[in-house]
Amino acid sequence: MIKPRLFTPGPIEVPPEVLVEMAKPIFHHRTERFKELFKQTNDGLKKLLLTENDVLTLAGSGTSAMEAAIVCSARRDRTVLVANGGKFAERWVKVCKAYGLAVDDVPVKWGTAISPELVKEKLATGKYGSVVVTQSETSTATAADLKGIAAEVAKTDALLIVDAITAAGALPLKMDEWGVDLVGIGSQKALMLPPGLAFVAVSKKAWAVIENVKSGLLYLDLKAYRKSLADSDVPYTPAITLIRGLKVSLDMIHAVGIEKVWARTAALAEGFRQAMRALGLEVFSKQPSDSVTGIMYPAGVTDKDFRKALRTRYGCNVAGGQGELDGKMFRVSHMGWVDAVETIGLVAAIEYTLKSLGQKVELGKGVAAAAKAMERWE
Repeated sequence: MIKPRLFTPGPIEVPPEVLVEMAKPIFHHRTERFKELFKQTNDGLKKLLLTENDVLTLAGSGTSAMEAAIVCSARRDRTVLVANGGKFAERWVKVCKAYGLAVDDVPVKWGTAISPELVKEKLATGKYGSVVVTQSETSTATAADLKGIAAEVAKTDALLIVDAITAAGALPLKMDEWGVDLVGIGSQKALMLPPGLAFVAVSKKAWAVIENVKSGLLYLDLKAYRKSLADSDVPYTPAITLIRGLKVSLDMIHAVGIEKVWARTAALAEGFRQAMRALGLEVFSKQPSDSVTGIMYPAGVTDKDFRKALRTRYGCNVAGGQGELDGKMFRVSHMGWVDAVETIGLVAAIEYTLKSLGQKVELGKGVAAAAKAMERWE
């Protein structure tokens, strides 16, 4: 029998401890038992983001977190700047347009990220109330210089809204120290949960703006969530089972230490990238993210044949490309419940698969490169 393994950048593998907790009998949420659980998860989320700010929990996907963050905080007399360098950044432009917000869709070449210098130049015009940046663009496996961008936005009265859906819990993210104003997260990425929970962390600077914005939202109105949070509660029915799992996954992360998790993720990503380069494959991004890697297919290999063979013969599930990269690349996650042994095993499976598809591959070359690069992995 072949063991199925998820290397997709969301959903990712869910640890057995989390699954066991979620399989336990459900209980009512309007109780002190739920409030205590919810308080513990809020504390864990703050620790994850290195923040003392409010972290709000929604029943929804990461998109709901970003939609709430953008619409609730966008000044209606100012423009929203969206750094658009991939499919998910495109979605934030669509959110702005759906709600009639003035938006400056700043195109960024896929495989690169907007620079702090360009953000500084744009903000000098004084017309922007918000800057939306995707820290880790999942579709292009590209990371932005969030610390540098935050430093520029913090000099102005504009708010920095960050899509950290494939960043939080995988890449360095220091919300308070860097001065990030709103952070959107989804549960099915580095938090090691099934899809269904979304989180929005909100700074004091952002709250000062949100309090004066008439968003027109009901379910996604962040002010309602803040009011309930004061009593360790939520305004609408929560995803109780997922929140129980969240407590376990956060405990697992913090038992290791968030900075060590960042380092481990970086080691896995670097090992995988070095392995692919050793096999003669191209890493797509010029500014690669450590949470997900995008690899271009060599001539003669189709996405359909490659991913089918990898899945059926070796149980390894990877993601395909999106948008203009559809059929041209495959993407591999390094987030959450994955380690060096699994990563090296995936490299070996890729070698076998490429050889079976007629590519000239020196078996073991990628494995050796990965092992060397991850030698100091802890």
